[in-house]
Amino acid sequence: MIAKVLTDISLDREFDYLVPENDGNTYRTGSAVTVPFGRTVRTGYIVSFAETSNYDTAKLRPISGLAADRAAIPEKLIALGKWIAEYYCASQEHAMRTLLPAAVRSGKIKERTVKLYSVTDRTAAEKYLLEHASDARLAKRLKVLKLVMRRKEAVKAEFSGDIDFSAGAFDALVKSGLISCREQPLSPDPLGGVEPVPDAPLTPSADQRKALDMISDMLAGKTSSHVQLLYGSTNSGKTEVYLQAISKTVAMGKSAIVLVPEISLTPQTVRRFRARFGNNLSVLHSRLTDRERFDEWNRINSGKVQIAIGARSALFAPFDNLGLIVVDEEHDSSYKQSESPRYLARDVAVVRGKLENACVILGSATPSAESLYNAKNGKFLLCRMIAQVADKPAPLIRIVDRRLDPPPEPGVSNLLSPILINAIHERIAQAEQTILFLNRRGYARSMCCPQCGYEARCPDCSVNYNYTYSRSREVLSCHLCGNIVPAPTVCPECHSPEIRYLGSGTEKLESVIRGIFPDARVGRMDSDLMRSSTDYEVVLEKFSRGKLDILVGTQMIAKGLHFPGVTLVGVINADQGLSMPDFRAQERTFQMLTQVAGRAGRGERRGEVIFQTQRDSDVLKFVSTLDFDGFSQFDLEFREMLEFPPFSRLIAIIFKGENEKAVADYAAGFAAELQVYKHDHIRITPPAPAPIEKIRNQYRYLMLVRGKQLKTIREAIRILALHRIPPAGISVAVDVDAQDLM
Repeated sequence: MIAKVLTDISLDREFDYLVPENDGNTYRTGSAVTVPFGRTVRTGYIVSFAETSNYDTAKLRPISGLAADRAAIPEKLIALGKWIAEYYCASQEHAMRTLLPAAVRSGKIKERTVKLYSVTDRTAAEKYLLEHASDARLAKRLKVLKLVMRRKEAVKAEFSGDIDFSAGAFDALVKSGLISCREQPLSPDPLGGVEPVPDAPLTPSADQRKALDMISDMLAGKTSSHVQLLYGSTNSGKTEVYLQAISKTVAMGKSAIVLVPEISLTPQTVRRFRARFGNNLSVLHSRLTDRERFDEWNRINSGKVQIAIGARSALFAPFDNLGLIVVDEEHDSSYKQSESPRYLARDVAVVRGKLENACVILGSATPSAESLYNAKNGKFLLCRMIAQVADKPAPLIRIVDRRLDPPPEPGVSNLLSPILINAIHERIAQAEQTILFLNRRGYARSMCCPQCGYEARCPDCSVNYNYTYSRSREVLSCHLCGNIVPAPTVCPECHSPEIRYLGSGTEKLESVIRGIFPDARVGRMDSDLMRSSTDYEVVLEKFSRGKLDILVGTQMIAKGLHFPGVTLVGVINADQGLSMPDFRAQERTFQMLTQVAGRAGRGERRGEVIFQTQRDSDVLKFVSTLDFDGFSQFDLEFREMLEFPPFSRLIAIIFKGENEKAVADYAAGFAAELQVYKHDHIRITPPAPAPIEKIRNQYRYLMLVRGKQLKTIREAIRILALHRIPPAGISVAVDVDAQDLM
């Protein structure tokens, strides 16, 4: 028998090894093994078996053995890993590493165990007690033996309150055979000892019942597709549909995975899932420690839980009998992996569902153009949920054109329009809450000198990107490369003290709010402040308890949060995202504004949303009436005319290096080699400087390949990118189904 093994070196190649016979080990697909590799020994994974080899069998070397310190990759995930490697033009090794968390893959963290003691032979134990009852030297052993006899099985720590025992007493009794000891994995307490308040299922609305009936048919295999697009407006009750669908899946003896876009969504979401499912839930996200990640993965792999909830990587939870995958906010761009393999979790979820005969729910109030297109063409099932929970009316939306504002008073910030200021005053007077959204962090977006015209720019990044100023830390930072420098007190060029800061971020917005509303209780949420899940919890808990009047934040407060006390949402620069040179800019702006508008009016009172803008925009007009269908038709007409997704597939190829000419030359040569694969259904945009030309002192050239039949050219791109060695200092990144062209 021949085993195909992927080693821990990224060579994008399987190596053939003989499977040793009668060595006592059981080898299967996914097993971690050690193999001789040249003059060294390497760790690898068996990805398949074969009866024959393309190489001389007599020269093949046998597998050395199982890698005892490494976890196996679940066999059902191996096929998914192969698909990821092929489709996303990644090496096989990178794809397989994605299937296991680094904490599990490294073998450095060991599973925690606990020793359990029990009586081996009760008759022998009773005889020992009678024969040595008066022997003072054995007093501790006798006490330990008596206590163990009272229990069926117990850990050593349970006896510490009863007697002053020593470890030696246990060891001596085990050695004598009177008691036995076995080790079992120590299960962590994911709830931290705090039991959630149980939550009973709610009575479904008509829309929810329709969605649940469709999911039941999917689970029973009665539908034409295994994917449902749950297109439900904000506050229509999609989460309750998820919860009841998962309950049905678990009742069938199957497991479920729930994906949420980012950690800021998890506090409220996890609480709802904990309340419904208790300890039958594992939470997986990027902020877990290695130990926590290792423990949660093992809880899933050992079958101790049936539900996993988390961000993108939770999709690879090692369930053996997967029945349901839920992708909440399926349109969100954070489902796209930014490094190899650059997979899109939404699409990989659909593939995993197909491979494992599991159902997939894609939920969103503003579905991606691709998912909506697939639903309209019959590839996905479509279920619409229009009515809000308890028939709440949609929020009142107003667009405020800042160009019509009166001139600002000297020394007074004009960040907020008079209309928005008055609306906030009304909410504070009525003890209601306000959310203010500005999708830019920091205090100011640039620093300049009015005397000589100097502007502070990051030397390692594109000239179009200024440093962002943070007043609380008195630093200038680049949001592209992360470079941070002290904020100068005088102009570095002419030494003038008249430095000015232009533009606004959430830090400045918070400062302005505190100045206008000195008695208001104000909180802020952005990535400058929110460094851990605890930070999110603290602010959200204060806001949910009504201890904050105004919450200022970036996109992390725009979606997935439910606060009945919020009756006003203000968006400071509603048209900000429309200026991005990306064909998805309109879609992202509409989705973001619709999501943030959905935070208003979830309680008893109708909500109000105020969009501040500096331009006329068709997108804002569609948002103002929450007309997703109208916007979708408008946006798709534009995309179809230009042959962009969903009317074609898109592959972005990015070339990077410190020498701009060398990058341009290599990109041109790469493009020339692809011309032979071009046909009438493929369009190749020649390499050109990317919209963001330089990041981290690396010049970037972008090449686009799009069309309806890309399989052959995608395979060619994969071979060129992985096996054609570029000149020193140049790298190539392939992004299949790219979500961002910046």
